[in-house]
This record gives sequence, structure tokens and C-alpha cells, in this order.
Amino acid sequence: CYGMFTDEQKGLLATGIIKAEGNMTSGDAHLAVNFPLLLEKGLDGLREKVAERRSRINLTVLEDLHGEQFLKAIDIVLVAVSEHIERFAALAREMAATETRESRRDELLTMAENCDLIAHQPPQTFWQALQLCYFIQLILQIESNGHSVSFGRMDQYLYPYYRRDVELNQTLDREHAIEMLHSCWLKLLEVNKIRSGSHSKASAGSPLYQNVTIGGQNLVDGQPMDAVNPLSYAILESCGRLRSTQPNLSVRYHAGMSNDFLDACVQVIRCGFGMPAFNNDEIVIPEFIKLGIEPQDAYDYAAIGCIETAVGGKWGYRCTGMSFINFARVMLAALEGGRDATSGKVFLPQEKALSAGNFNNFDEVMDAWDTQIRYYTRKSIEIEYVVDTMLEENVHDILCSALVDDCIERAKSIKQGGAKYDWVSGLQVGIANLGNSLAAVKKLVFEQGAIGQQQLAAALADDFDGLTHEQLRQRLINGAPKYGNDDDTVDTLLARAYQTYIDELKQYHNPRYGRGPVGGNYYAGTSSISANVPFGAQTMATPDGRKAHTPLAEGASPASGTDHLGPTAVIGSVGKLPTAAILGGVLLNQKLNPATLENESDKQKLMILLRTFFEVHKGWHIQYNIVSRETLLEAKKHPDQYRDLVVRVAGYSAFFTALSPDAQDDIIARTEHML
Repeated sequence: CYGMFTDEQKGLLATGIIKAEGNMTSGDAHLAVNFPLLLEKGLDGLREKVAERRSRINLTVLEDLHGEQFLKAIDIVLVAVSEHIERFAALAREMAATETRESRRDELLTMAENCDLIAHQPPQTFWQALQLCYFIQLILQIESNGHSVSFGRMDQYLYPYYRRDVELNQTLDREHAIEMLHSCWLKLLEVNKIRSGSHSKASAGSPLYQNVTIGGQNLVDGQPMDAVNPLSYAILESCGRLRSTQPNLSVRYHAGMSNDFLDACVQVIRCGFGMPAFNNDEIVIPEFIKLGIEPQDAYDYAAIGCIETAVGGKWGYRCTGMSFINFARVMLAALEGGRDATSGKVFLPQEKALSAGNFNNFDEVMDAWDTQIRYYTRKSIEIEYVVDTMLEENVHDILCSALVDDCIERAKSIKQGGAKYDWVSGLQVGIANLGNSLAAVKKLVFEQGAIGQQQLAAALADDFDGLTHEQLRQRLINGAPKYGNDDDTVDTLLARAYQTYIDELKQYHNPRYGRGPVGGNYYAGTSSISANVPFGAQTMATPDGRKAHTPLAEGASPASGTDHLGPTAVIGSVGKLPTAAILGGVLLNQKLNPATLENESDKQKLMILLRTFFEVHKGWHIQYNIVSRETLLEAKKHPDQYRDLVVRVAGYSAFFTALSPDAQDDIIARTEHML
């Protein structure tokens, strides 16, 4: 892969202004396959679908010749999946033969019968359906070494089986169904992937982001209907009882969501393991339809991985980008004539620099930002093209493609343009630092003249060393507005700066453009996972008063310790971002003290806050850490006593004691709000 990069691209990757090592060196997925189709047809039914398509292949057409090889590969893989499941049936019988406990022996024999059936035929029971979904989930990750392989809307496609067994035939009680869900969630914890060292730092806690989506709406006879059902509650309750890191549970919010279900969600939030996260139907669905997604499909979207969204079983490989841009370093380059403060390299030289004192006004600062971010955005797309090309040639994702529309019909893999839809989001780190830094430069340097250009440049260069520069740093921290406090002077400035990135990004097509899917373009997304910590370690001091080598802000959340006016002010700031254009998701983490949710009235406050964020501010996503600073400090000091402490890191949860010390400190430093 590296051999295809230009010297310029290699230089950018080496400096770390753009990072893409994670997906160059290990698989990715960021999709949900068509589980409803799998359950309807079974594995043999899928083979029949492949056979029918092969019957229409014309081997005198080059494209069909390639397509025949692809379809043949699908058939081989489906046979292998069936044999894999049959081996589990044989193992269960072998274990049953020596089992002395009658109840366990009967259970093992039932497992064997279930596996015999689902190895070929569509499942008939809830147990069988869940078992088949798990097998496919496991094999998909073996196939690609990927992450963010998500289940989609599990409460919708499994509900017919749940309803038949639990509610109608009463062959399965609700408690046993929850036990089965628990067993599935525990099996998800057994999966891990091989990551590069760089990607491990950006994915603190080794998350797999296996998202399960519940709730939302369905389009029925052209009308949106609340989709919550008894299985939605059962999945929610099962996750709340287990309090583990997998699955990554997401709830689709909409204005018509019942208070009863929202109350149940808040009850689980109070458990303190960072779930569920919420996505907002009120903005995702209409914006998806504007993109060209069919309404029926738009109403069937699911959370993928962290906060990204896509239509399960119809969206191409990787709905989120494979490269990250360090916004803070781009901003520093814009302030210093294009010179990267960390490496000293200049990739795009410009005349104006703080150190030269030759910016005539703040508009010229914004012009410099616009020029630099357009350059780095284009370079990130160039880098992604190289990686995408190599992955298309070497990692074909055959099983995954078999379960994504319209790969079989087009006889193309998802990486060749086989999917019905295909959009990819760009990713960045340090959004809040960008806004806060620009606001400080605008107010203190150009409006008030309280700090000189060269004075600021010198302070940044020596990391605010010495009393004079520390005093200047305190002025930057306390004398300029900060994102997260519902202050238009910084919020609108950040939105303006971010819009340049959006406008540049949407000009580009991904490698599947024109090869079949609707879309084939890029849009923005803010899921930075835990990359804010290693990216911050490579970033020098910034004009918001942040010291060199300390973490950057994560996602679209405020920088730690700068949001002083409470959670309502935070959602006010986040709501001013151009959310409708950030279709890769706007990630917002909030940390609440557990004492703030102790009684019923506090719970009602959180429900009101959620409704306000989604309906008034049109927020995209929100999630909560319900843990005190004192608990986190104790867990860091005595990890053996807190092995089961789960925290929300970014768009995922992880065991706190499994995080690096830097990642732990980043979570401890986040502002702790009260309602």
C-alpha cells in the first residue's frame, strides 16, 4: 500500500497531520448486513439466489466473467458457513453424550438441533434466529478483521420470532429470552481484532463497536409509525442488567417516542455504563431522503459502529472515513505561513504568519484557514483512494457482499460498487480547539489588541513557558469565549470554519462513484474515537490556552473543563453546528454526576433535556457518562477494585481499567455536570 503513495502523501502521514494507519493495516467494515434477508431465506436460500444470478451470466462479456468468479466465491463461502455451523452441531452432541446434568444435556441437544436447521434453512424460533445472527456476526469479523460490524435494527427483524415464541405460542418466557440475549452479548466480548500500534492508541480499550439499534420509526403505508415493541424493551433491559461494553446499544429517538420508553432508556443510562446512546430520527431521516435514499430505506436506518448511520444491508463498505485530519495542527499551520508546528515542515506555504506579524485583520486569518483546510482535505481523500484501491484488490469481503443489496444482482462486491447506497464520511479531531483558538485570536489579538501577533507566536512556540507567557495563557483561557457555553461569538465562528471543510469535502467522489450505488460521495462526520489523545500528544500549544502534547477535544464535544454553564448551554452550542450537512454524525459526550439522577424529578429533567436537544436544537447524537470524578480517580489508583467499571470513551464504551493512563486522564478531565 505504501508503495502507491506519493512522496507528499508519505510526508503527510509521517508527520501525523493526517492519519490512516488503522485501516491500511487491519480490516474495517462500518456496516450492517441484511439480517432480515438472511432470516427469510436461510443459507441455502441465499445459495439459490446466487445460482439464479449465475444462470444469467454471459461469459463472452468481460464484466460477467469477473462477476462469475465473484458469484462462485459467494457460493463457496456460503457452503463453508454451513459447514462451520454443522461443526458446532456435532460438538454440542459430543458434549451432550458425556453430560450428567439432564437440563444441560437437553440444552445441548437443542443447540445441536438448532444448528442443524440453521446451517441450511431459515430459522423457526427466536433462539434459532438469534443463533444464526450471531454466527454470521462472528464470521463477518473473521473474514475481514473488521470493526463496527453492526447488527442493525435487531428489535425489528427478530421481533416476529420473539412475538411468536413469547407472546403467542408461549414456548419461551421473557426471562429466558433475556438470558439468550445475555449469552449473545457475552459472546460478542470474545471477539477482538489485530490492530496497528497507532490504531490501538486511537481505539483505547480495544472496542469492536458492534452496534445494536432499537426504537425509531417505520414507514407504514406512507405514514411514520413508532417502531418500539416488546423486544425493544427486552434488549434495553438485557443490556442494562449486564452493563458490559458490547453490544454498543443505540436508540433511535423521534418526537413521537413514548415517555414510557424514554423513561426506560433513562433508567438504563442511570446504570452508569454509557448506554444507550441516542440518534435523532428528526434529522437523520429527512436528510437521508434529500441525499436520494428511498423513504422506506431512510426510515430503516441504523447506527453503525459509534454514531455513524446507514441503511442496514443496503449501504456500501465503510460508511465512515479511514483517515483523520488533525484540525488543531491545520489551524496552527494556517497561523504560521503553512508551517507545521510539530515537524517544522511546510506542505502548503503562505505569506501570512503570526510570527511575522503580517496578518492585517482577522479575515486574513480565516482566509489562511480556508486555504490550508482545503489542501489537507484533498490530501486526505487522495490517501483514502490509495487505501481503498488496495483493499478492493486484496480484501474482497465475500460473505459480507452476499448479504448487502445489490451485490449479488450486480455480481460485484461492496468494494467494487455492488451496494445500493454508498457514502463515506470524513473525520477530524480537535473541533472545539479550532473554534476556541480562532475565537481567542479574533478577540484578544484583532479586536482588543490585548495580545500582539508575535507575542502570541512566541508564547505558543515555547509552550507558554515562564511567568509572562503563563499569564498570557490564562488570558487566552479566561478572556476569550469558549464553545460549549451557548455563546454565538465562538459557536458561529466554529460553524463558519467547519463549513469550509464541508464544502471542500463534498466535491469529491469515493472510488465506487459511477459504478452502481446511489451516492458515491463524501460528507462530514465527527467521530474521533479516542484519537484525540494520541493526536493531542503530537500537537503543540494552541491559542485556546491548551498546552502542548495534551489531549485535544473529542468528537463535537466541548474541550474538557471549558463548558462552565451546564448541559443546556452545551446543547445550545452543539446545535449551532451545520448538523444537517454532517451526515456522518455529530458526536456529543456529556458527563453527569450520579447524584444528579438519584430521584424521580432528576430523571424527568434528563428526559426533558433529551427532548429539547433533539426537537429544538436538532441534535444528531448524545450519550452520557454517569460517574463521578472521585470514582474515576479511585479506579485509576486501585484498578483491581474496579475491574467492572465501564465508561463512555467516545462513540463506544470500554472498561476503564483497560484504558491507557492518558485516556483515563482525558475522561477524568471532562466537565462533570449537574442537572
